[in-house]
Amino acid sequence: MAHHQTIVADEQYVYRTETRNKLFILLGVGVALFILGLILAMSGGGDHHGAEHGGGHAETVNTSKLVAGLQDGQQHDTETSSEEDQHEVPAGHHETTYWVKRLFTTLWMNNVFFAGLGIIGLFFIAIQYAAQAGWSAGVLRVPMAMANWIPIAGVLMLVLWFITGHDIFHWTHDYLYKEGATFDPIINKKAPFFFWPGSPGGFPIFYIFRMVLFFGMWYWFFIMIRRNMLAEDLDPSTSYWYKNRVVSTVFLIFFGVSSSIAAWDWVMSIDTHWFSTMFGWYVFASWWVTGLAMITLIVAYLKSAGYLKVVNENHLHDLGKFCFAFSIFWTYIWFGQFLLIYYANIPEESVYFIERITTSPYGWIFYTSLILNFVLPFLLLMTRDAKRQVSMLKVVCPIIIVGHWFDFYNMVTPGVMQLQGGLGFLEIGLSLVFLAVFLLVVLSSLAKHPLVGKNHPMLQESLHHHI
Repeated sequence: MAHHQTIVADEQYVYRTETRNKLFILLGVGVALFILGLILAMSGGGDHHGAEHGGGHAETVNTSKLVAGLQDGQQHDTETSSEEDQHEVPAGHHETTYWVKRLFTTLWMNNVFFAGLGIIGLFFIAIQYAAQAGWSAGVLRVPMAMANWIPIAGVLMLVLWFITGHDIFHWTHDYLYKEGATFDPIINKKAPFFFWPGSPGGFPIFYIFRMVLFFGMWYWFFIMIRRNMLAEDLDPSTSYWYKNRVVSTVFLIFFGVSSSIAAWDWVMSIDTHWFSTMFGWYVFASWWVTGLAMITLIVAYLKSAGYLKVVNENHLHDLGKFCFAFSIFWTYIWFGQFLLIYYANIPEESVYFIERITTSPYGWIFYTSLILNFVLPFLLLMTRDAKRQVSMLKVVCPIIIVGHWFDFYNMVTPGVMQLQGGLGFLEIGLSLVFLAVFLLVVLSSLAKHPLVGKNHPMLQESLHHHI
């Protein structure tokens, strides 16, 4: 058995030229679509927002009236329609061009989505250590490779915020905090959360501090955990495993707080007047199930390519169960948030869903994401057999990943673009660029270390794993 363990544990992933070339082709396709989409958006051509075609225009007008009616004189929601925005913006402040705003929106949305994949890589490892799980000992190097995306996402997030901030986050405009026609009492009350200890409308010190702190701490935890995992390869003692249990536990406590606040900061604050007490959970659930699908997909492809001999159908079953169970968990959170807002029927809450259900293209995305994120994973992964088949996991995992990309699209875009959102070559191209670069980073880091930690104290348990 010791001999078998050595054979299994000495595996090294070879990052073949063909694989790299395929990813560069994907990157090239993404760049080409992105440029085409950008040209179309600049010219206002066929890729322009659906709200201006055919019945879409009437729908736009109706939604504006509907939203205006919903507000019922309680507040003038500056984010409900672009027309209202222009009325409230003081002279001298020019509305950003349509294509620039659309570019900024899709950049921000994709970065938040892929940042989640990196963070979940680390979160998955931490969960395994904290739970003293044995079954997953053979697959931990895959999420470890994914977590290498964390510093890249952090730098991108900071840079993008300084480039796109005013266009994506309505609360950054200083005129909202000055007495007069443009003063917004609701946003003004939230000012300390963004600007403390500075003055409202100035530089958001507290907000940027949180962004830097979260990414900095996540990356530090990742370095600590990775260092212990790799040190274990050279030293067969259990001391590194115990160290990682402690570090993982501390990370999970920090992550519980930071992931929620990150969701409020980077996504919920786009719709500044609207809030949901479940939003931190909701974003986490979407990130978590997407990360699980990505881990499972990479494991399935490595298995097909002849790697990961330690992984058998029992391990695939567990990964499949995770994808199945947390697709249902996401739906539970989704429904919980939707039901509370629908049932209470408070205008400033329900406008969030009405905008997303009644406006093109958000409406069809709203329903499509439910089918992709709940109905299909539920039906396709329901049987025991389905979870144990590499071929089935290769079908379901991309469905989940695309479905949650749609979910993030609908979280971010309507708040920025209002009734002018578009989903075309620009958005699809940029997401392919992000995906290609993400996979290039993950696979190149996967090739740097053995695929399995041969001295992991639970490796024997993983080899004998049976369910």
